[in-house]
Amino acid sequence: MVQSCFPSQLKTDVESRLQCTDTTGTGFIRSCYIAISAFLGIGILTLPYAVARSGWLALILLAITAYMSFCTAILLKRCMQADPYIRSYQDIAELAFGKEFRLIVHVLMNMELYLVAVGLLIIEGDTLHKLFPNFVINLGGLRLGGELFSVVVTALVILPSALLTDLGVLSYVFAMGAAAIIIIVVSILFTGVSGGVGFDGKSQLLIMGGFPTSIALFIACFGGHPVVPTVYISMKNKHQFTMVMLISFLFNIVIYISIAVVGYLMYGSDVQSQITLNLPTRELSSKLAIYTTLAIPVCRYALVMTPVVSSIETGLMNKNGDKRSIRLLTRIALLISAAVTACVFPYFESLMAVVGSICVVLASFLLPCCCYLKISGTYRKWSYELVGIIWIIIFGTVAGVVGTYASLSDLVGKM
Repeated sequence: MVQSCFPSQLKTDVESRLQCTDTTGTGFIRSCYIAISAFLGIGILTLPYAVARSGWLALILLAITAYMSFCTAILLKRCMQADPYIRSYQDIAELAFGKEFRLIVHVLMNMELYLVAVGLLIIEGDTLHKLFPNFVINLGGLRLGGELFSVVVTALVILPSALLTDLGVLSYVFAMGAAAIIIIVVSILFTGVSGGVGFDGKSQLLIMGGFPTSIALFIACFGGHPVVPTVYISMKNKHQFTMVMLISFLFNIVIYISIAVVGYLMYGSDVQSQITLNLPTRELSSKLAIYTTLAIPVCRYALVMTPVVSSIETGLMNKNGDKRSIRLLTRIALLISAAVTACVFPYFESLMAVVGSICVVLASFLLPCCCYLKISGTYRKWSYELVGIIWIIIFGTVAGVVGTYASLSDLVGKM
């Protein structure tokens, strides 16, 4: 057994969990579903828009992004094999570069989750506004309506679930996320076939100027790497992990390419940042897609924000004994800040581009490569593996830089 680099007081608890891993872990099918759910997120709604920005050849870039993301998931597995006491992404970072780097990774992941939560509010607000475009409330001489008011309504709807400290019930709903995305994709396809929309949208083969934004949106769809260690340690047969990742990535890339192709064929260059905003509200199939989209943020917000809330609560509770008040105030404050951010920056595609080009590039491309090189010592001698890893680092760095510049420029231009 490899000698652990973690503190001795951690070993007793970890060893007790390791002893039951093979008998109580998840099976192959369930592991595949968890992996699929981790990578099949709300970013899928922007894929037709991403292809519309760059043309059909952008699909090649999407496939390359998926392949590199799969490779870095395997690198994370190899990092975990270096020490049997690794239980999380943060453990990998600490083993590679020390406790300070663990904190940096922790902050990075919380920032990504917070921005995803903001994106959920934007999706909900945009969808509500699509369904009820003329909804207005008169308060004296003040008229409240529009997309921004829909975000406020969304925050009020989400508030009860955001205040829950026991998220056991919502976790089952969250587990249906992959099924909900598939429902949306199938519904959009039926809308194109039988909803009077057709597949006659004006399309182009190549639009060079849109590639920076497109690559950022593509990368945002592969932000599930923080879940990879959890999938690995929970499996009964860890030798099947590579096959689990392969199946999940193949399944997801089929879904991604399907919605990108169908959405671009349906609406061409007129496709909006969220494909569901283009759908007609009278057709049954499009209604199913819209209402499923409407349900996802309500179900996911609380669980997405839970790690962020827990981090803040842990620090505050060490200084204050009133735990109940801290929990309530923390959740309310985070929901208000997320709603304000969604109102100030109500551009879902720009937000997802920022998440992809900064957070996901770091967590899903650069950090797995750097941690593996440091832990394994592969960087000490040239090999085909090292060359491949260097290419992933170059790809991630270039994509991160140009994607960040393009997304922030686009955001400033819209504001």
